[in-house]
Amino acid sequence: MSATVLVLLDHEETGALRGSVLEVATAARVLADGGAVHGLWVGDEPLDPALPLLGRHGVTVVHAVTTGDADPHLTPVLAEALADAVAASGAEVLLALSTFENKEAVARLGVATGAGVVTDAAAVERDADGRVVATKSVLAGTWTTRCAVRADLAVVTLKAGSVPARPVDDDAPTIPEVVAREVAVSDRATRARIVRRTAAEPSDRPDLASADVVVVGGRGTEGDFAPLEELADVIGAAVGATRVATDEGWIGHEQQIGQTGVTVSPRLYIGAGVSGAVHHRGGMQASGTVVAVNSDPEAPIFEIADYGIVGDLFTVLPQVTEALRGR
Repeated sequence: MSATVLVLLDHEETGALRGSVLEVATAARVLADGGAVHGLWVGDEPLDPALPLLGRHGVTVVHAVTTGDADPHLTPVLAEALADAVAASGAEVLLALSTFENKEAVARLGVATGAGVVTDAAAVERDADGRVVATKSVLAGTWTTRCAVRADLAVVTLKAGSVPARPVDDDAPTIPEVVAREVAVSDRATRARIVRRTAAEPSDRPDLASADVVVVGGRGTEGDFAPLEELADVIGAAVGATRVATDEGWIGHEQQIGQTGVTVSPRLYIGAGVSGAVHHRGGMQASGTVVAVNSDPEAPIFEIADYGIVGDLFTVLPQVTEALRGR
């Protein structure tokens, strides 16, 4: 059942695509089933460098939308840009990365359009009747559900790492057509405004929400994340933390993983000094392989770990780091 699928193209201020966007584009190709894959680029960041990469992953049309004086970082503004692109493209499905901003924006879109919205999905497909079906974990990862969308417009946000990014089987993919326009945003969408932004410290580590490998510290670090950061730098991982570690001020709140923090689904999760409390497990239980290092053999994290090491993280992690560095 061919269809038009729209993908929200999250990007940095430099114009670089967020890595997981190509995963979403790959999922869109499968859902389109021979139909068209459109992309939505919101903002005035440079688009041209991203076009060849988007073309290689099956995007045929990019809607380059600006919002005038309205800040596109505001979710009400983004929701109206999404609604405009859905109408312009005739899309039956909208896919986006599962970020805090995107989830709020698609919720607003659902209210405005009557769309069926599923957030934090780990997979998306069509059933025998052609309906979009999203798979997601609920109740702190204790249940896996399948949600079929019955509305005319299906909106799904996908967790990073849900779908391997695969280019099209074409030696000479086409450059997507660019359709540029400005969206007239309503006064209602601009009642709130952003008064200040604080830029994150520059880092060579990958973004936590989309990283393939994460190293996470908890109460057992006692505030010393140096062994975790050294290991992360050797294996190209992101660094995360539990709520206790962020509440203590040992690391920034933006690094918190859990029900009230970032939800991650890396291919490899390494937890050091992490007890495995239910609110933390709710944000990482979809990880591919879980490795736990804890001095308490009764720690709940061992219940879901694929590999467990009972020991002092300040002894274990430096040994692992040195062994990996030697390889």
